[in-house]
Amino acid sequence: MEFPQLKSSDQSSDNAEVLKKFGSLIDLIKTLRGKNGCPWDKQQTPDSMSVYLIEEMYELVEAIVHKDDQSICEELGDVLFHVVFIATIFEEIKKFDLLQAINLVTEKMYRRHPHVFGDTKVENAEDVKKQWHYIKQTEKNETLQTSVLDSVPKNLPALIRAYRISERAARTGFDWDDINGVIAKVEEEWEEFKQEVNASRENKENHLKKSLEFGDVLFTLVNVARFAGIHPETALAESTHKFEKRFKLMENTISGNGKRIDRVCRPEMDRLWEQAKKKVQD
Repeated sequence: MEFPQLKSSDQSSDNAEVLKKFGSLIDLIKTLRGKNGCPWDKQQTPDSMSVYLIEEMYELVEAIVHKDDQSICEELGDVLFHVVFIATIFEEIKKFDLLQAINLVTEKMYRRHPHVFGDTKVENAEDVKKQWHYIKQTEKNETLQTSVLDSVPKNLPALIRAYRISERAARTGFDWDDINGVIAKVEEEWEEFKQEVNASRENKENHLKKSLEFGDVLFTLVNVARFAGIHPETALAESTHKFEKRFKLMENTISGNGKRIDRVCRPEMDRLWEQAKKKVQD
């Protein structure tokens, strides 16, 4: 595929420096994997490195949630290192090289943005999403899949996968009319979960049913997030981070008074928690 001619960048010298550094990173990895390289690096495989890549991705997400620019920069570098490392392994076994991977993704992005690199017209971001998925369905094996859900990786974290599954299903028209309908469904699922919780006090063997009902609550809440334009993974990460900051502030206040948190009475803990909430708003 011949790429369209792009406008020259005003930062061409900076781009050249980036390419130079990128080349240095590739050389570094090849040295680590070379004859006189590092024993640990030489024994790594795509399977082993994929585990480390996932860990680095989570560290990057955590840095983004914490809005820590320095950590984001560092974690992006770590992710890039692992991506290039994996590509280098495949180059060694003559499967493909990094240049091929770059060409494939570049071609794909040109194909999927005809409103930028072609004559297609779109009105808004929603049109772009619809166009993207239409184009995607015409590529590779998409037309051979037996379900519109098959493109969602099975190993995604459960919350992200639930979001993607509900998103794919909604594109077929299998969806609520509006967010109020989903909220009503949440309330219905919540009532069913409460019934199972109450039943479990009498029947210890209904743990599976209780778990399934709670899962239904979570899955329906994921759809509420989708209608509201919120990604549930990001929302939960931010709320967890907020709770963590408030709890640590409460811990510090208690320890500053010469006490242990597990020895503080609940009314006092509630009072300190309310103080922490006022100090940490987001």
